[in-house]
Amino acid sequence: MRLVATQRNEYRYPMRHYSPLDKLMMNLDTALRTVAGRPILTERPNPAENLPEAELSEAERELAGRLMRINHAGEVSAQGLYQGQALTAKLPEVREKMERAALEENDHLDWCERRCREMGTHVSFLNPIWYAGSVGIGALAGLIGDKWSLGFVVETEHQVCKHLDEHIEQLPEHDHKTRAILQQMWDDEARHADMAQAAGGAEFPAPIKGLMQFTSKVMTRTAYWL
Repeated sequence: MRLVATQRNEYRYPMRHYSPLDKLMMNLDTALRTVAGRPILTERPNPAENLPEAELSEAERELAGRLMRINHAGEVSAQGLYQGQALTAKLPEVREKMERAALEENDHLDWCERRCREMGTHVSFLNPIWYAGSVGIGALAGLIGDKWSLGFVVETEHQVCKHLDEHIEQLPEHDHKTRAILQQMWDDEARHADMAQAAGGAEFPAPIKGLMQFTSKVMTRTAYWL
């Protein structure tokens, strides 16, 4: 690739324009990394990395593992949502914000999966379904308009924070590793909601919020067992 001169006589590589096939392959790569591989992570360390492992009973380990399975499934859905919205978002700055948020959600994916394994359990068998459905919902929200797409992020993240509050409440007090992961996730989700709202996210009507809550309950209850 050849260098090009800018108006300030600086030399840099020109911005690459991806073809529809390029974009399709990149989205397929993201999907495979999300549901079956290793996602691309940020520079942030795992918040539980240097914390001691608690002595948990079998029932406590099972509960923590199931809760982390739910959270992992939620992060798979979040990836699908952000990827779908990025496909159809009209404003470049909206796409950029979603891409950074999606990258941070990858951290959550990795942290939750690792904690599931440490608790001796598996991630949800239905992750491909959660991802595919969320891509469709995210793309539809983006097609309707950026303010509604961002509003969907705001409401989704608020609901995720409520779930995280409930899970933190249910965890054994001495399970500091799981608690640290969920707390960092809560902080990130709240920040993503604030970011989307500041970028112009619209307030969703009550019936839509209720439908989102119902859908979320179906996913969480299913992921608890599967």
